[in-house]
Amino acid sequence: MFKRFLAILIARNYEFTRDRSALGWNLVFPVLMVVGFAFVFSNDNPTLYKVGVLNESSSHPLQTLEYLEFIPYDDEQQAMLKLSQHKVDLVVSGQSQQYWINSSSANGYIVEKLLLGEDTQYQKGVIDGKQIRYLDWVVPGILAMNMMFSCLFGVGYVIVRYRKNSVLKRLNATPLKAFEFLSAQVISRLLIVTAITSGIFIACNFMFGFYMLGSYLDLLLIAILGTASIISLSLLIACRSESEEFIGGMLNLVSWPMMMLSGVWFSLEGSPDFIQTLTKVFPLTHLLEGARAIMLDGASLMDVWPNVAVLCAMTIGFLALGSYLFKWQGHAR
Repeated sequence: MFKRFLAILIARNYEFTRDRSALGWNLVFPVLMVVGFAFVFSNDNPTLYKVGVLNESSSHPLQTLEYLEFIPYDDEQQAMLKLSQHKVDLVVSGQSQQYWINSSSANGYIVEKLLLGEDTQYQKGVIDGKQIRYLDWVVPGILAMNMMFSCLFGVGYVIVRYRKNSVLKRLNATPLKAFEFLSAQVISRLLIVTAITSGIFIACNFMFGFYMLGSYLDLLLIAILGTASIISLSLLIACRSESEEFIGGMLNLVSWPMMMLSGVWFSLEGSPDFIQTLTKVFPLTHLLEGARAIMLDGASLMDVWPNVAVLCAMTIGFLALGSYLFKWQGHAR
């Protein structure tokens, strides 16, 4: 028994090491992740409080203090909305010498004391607003992350396994076209993921009562569009690969940056502009931006039409390119 076990163990190790693509991804991918984390989280001066600044060109007393993050706003109404939702701790205007706090914000109380310690001439304004819990903000990210992994790995691995086991070779002998096959894969996974995610959301909403200002139908539609785009991306990644190890590395290369840089766990508001620009290439970013705008800001699909347009374009583009590059059979044997 041990000899059979040892023979299989050695054979499997040979198979992995001889697959240069899989070996390369397993060596390079961790290095890329470490470098990426070191670059993104290299800030040695973490901020403790967020302050919204109206009329950024004017000076204000808080700008001399450390460990505060200043977020400029040109629209006073938008700044007040962020303050009411506890996304910033205080809003200050150096031009009018005014500041505003949320009456239910503990952080706002501390920043107010810091401001008045620097200048007592500022006039106080108080607004009220239902606090958005971290749970309300993060739940779209959690559900979207689960959808992402289910779409990427649930579709990509299946396609590669079909190709490796010659299932696609048999299908190729039928009149079935590549676009028809891939479209069926999209619809099948879309129905499954949408049904499961909707059930989870309904159950959790019943237990926790999420902060919801927009339409549930709009939220469902943006979720469907986001799911379809991620499924199409998975099909594009798996359209030619025959190695399960290689496809695993490719899917990890796509999924982990999306999970860390699309705003799943923390807001990217106030981060460097090039980071925010980089995140726009991920379908998960547009899914989360649209879902959070609908839930937390009361936006409609028309209000988030840029995100809707990008998700539709990504779905069509990924599916069309995947159909064009799709390979029914693996290497000739």
